[in-house]
Amino acid sequence: MATKKRSFPVRLIKLLFRLIFYFLLITLLWVGLYAFVPPPVTATMLMDENGITKDWTSFSNISPNLTRAVIAAEDGKFCSHDGFDREAIKQAIERNRQGGRIRGGSTISQQTAKNVFLWQGGGYFRKGLEAYFTFLIEKIWGKKRIMEVYLNVAETGIGTYGAQAGAQRYFKKDASELTKIEAARIAAALPLPKKRAVNGAGGFTRRYGNTIAARINVVDNEGLDDCVYS
Repeated sequence: MATKKRSFPVRLIKLLFRLIFYFLLITLLWVGLYAFVPPPVTATMLMDENGITKDWTSFSNISPNLTRAVIAAEDGKFCSHDGFDREAIKQAIERNRQGGRIRGGSTISQQTAKNVFLWQGGGYFRKGLEAYFTFLIEKIWGKKRIMEVYLNVAETGIGTYGAQAGAQRYFKKDASELTKIEAARIAAALPLPKKRAVNGAGGFTRRYGNTIAARINVVDNEGLDDCVYS
């Protein structure tokens, strides 16, 4: 008796479940590997026409001033949220509805997920993947590892990636030796590292850097960095 062939919808469903299974398996292994191994390169680095200058350094060798500066500048709720600042997201959506320059509500966790596993640019598909990888790194890596990776892969200048490369380029010193104002200048340039000068910063970048430098003490005094230093 001949075996009855499965219908096309059934085969399609089986293929879909197989693809989902392999996607989950590969991404879990990928995220799990990077919980211990430094990401060797990112899509952003590979697509940078200016080349790549980077020098991975452990979290213990990065000045707390820089950690506190990026928390002050990028994500004051880093230690208290689960990877998503829902209030900031709602505010960003409301601002974008009103027109003008599009702004996001990304946390440091979301930026890390995007920088390490994905590509720059928008789109709902990429944002969906970003949310998925953010959830994974929050659960698998934890806050300290997220901050360590972020400070090593974030673009700190033209063709320059990470705290150590940025500190060497701008201040000719190790990342462990950054002062508050130096750390604040790097943090001030992070959103637009190809356009905002760190050395000899003037205008908005200088003013914003001074504001961040003042907030460093607030982050320290209010324990907004407890999840990485406790």
